[in-house]
This record gives sequence, structure tokens and C-alpha cells, in this order.
Amino acid sequence: MSTAEDNGSGVANVDMKLEVVVIPVSDVDRAKEFYGGLGWRLDADFPFDNGVRIVQFTPPGSEASVQFGAKLTPAPPGSAQGLYLIVSDIEAARDEFVAHGVGVTEVFHAGAPGAQFQSDDTSGRVSGPDPGHRSYSSFASFSDPDGNGWLLQEVTTRLPGRVDAAATTFGSASDLASAMRRASAAHGEHEKRIGEADANWPDWYAEYMVAEQAGTELPS
Repeated sequence: MSTAEDNGSGVANVDMKLEVVVIPVSDVDRAKEFYGGLGWRLDADFPFDNGVRIVQFTPPGSEASVQFGAKLTPAPPGSAQGLYLIVSDIEAARDEFVAHGVGVTEVFHAGAPGAQFQSDDTSGRVSGPDPGHRSYSSFASFSDPDGNGWLLQEVTTRLPGRVDAAATTFGSASDLASAMRRASAAHGEHEKRIGEADANWPDWYAEYMVAEQAGTELPS
């Protein structure tokens, strides 16, 4: 029996999970060395007798993976652009890529809509994180050896409706730690407003972290 919900038209809603994105590369072994050097998990390297080869990597904490290889796509190598990697701390994420020897840009924010997708000198990218540290507004970028372009984006509070508040999860210990640090800072302001120590801080932290991820109203 299907557990999918009916959308009112007599057709059941089927879960469709974006799981793999194929990127075009010219040298499979070089690309494998690069993505492996980022610390991403190698899921597969399957060569076949007809010349097809499938290599798959998954970034830490990600539910989606990337594939590249031989005879997978007619797209020109390096033509994949604007591949998003969502992070909870843009500075820490950039530092990690630098530690892996990757040529990543400085953190920037968009001075004009869409500037994050441009890379020339007149692109509208403004140095430094978003002045208000708004979610979705701070970036860094890097490219693989073929020129496929990746964009790091800092997301701390989701827009409403993007995450089910009843199913809050954190993809890694570092994401959870970052959420706890933001909750701690907010809780400090909360205690200043109430004028005393809040003994019920665990519940307040939990409420804050769930609301932040789901994009609902934050506790005050």
C-alpha cells in the first residue's frame, strides 16, 4: 500500500530526491585526485568494458553526490557552473578548503543581484561577508582543475517552508556545534532582556535551533 499523499488530482505525490549531479571533466584520474583531496567520501569508481567509467564523491554532511567519469555526458569539461555547497560557517568552510590546498576566493557578498555567479572585475562582488551576516548572503568560490565552478554559500536560517520543523536534523557535528554557538549568543541577549539567568536554557536552545533551521519565528 502506498504511503504517498494524494495531491487532490488523483495522482499520488512520490518522493523525488535529487541525489547525484554529473559534472564534465577531461581527466578522470586528475579529477578523482582533486575531489579526494578535499576530504570528500569516495563512493564508487566503476570502469566498464565499453569504456564507461563512473566515479562518485559525496561532500561531508551532504545527501547529494557528484559523479564524473568517461562517456557520462556530452557537456564540455568545465562547463558546470554555480554548483552550490551550503555551509553554516563561511569563514570556517573557506579555511578548510585552504587547508586542503584549494585556490578558493576570499569571502564576499553580492553588491548586486546575481553577482555571486560572476567572476570578472566588474561582477559586483563585494569583499567580506554580508555586513548584517544575513543567511544566504555570504559566499566564496573555487573551481576544480577543469574549471567547473563551485559556490560556497552560508545558510544559518532557512526561508520558511524549506525545512520541516518536526524533522530537524544536522548533517555533521560541526553544523550542530555552529548552531549551538549561535543559540548561545542569542541566549545571552535573551538573558540581558529578562535581567536574570535563565535556568531553562536547554529548552530555549532547542527551540531556537529548531526555529532557526526551519525558518520560523525565533524565541526572544
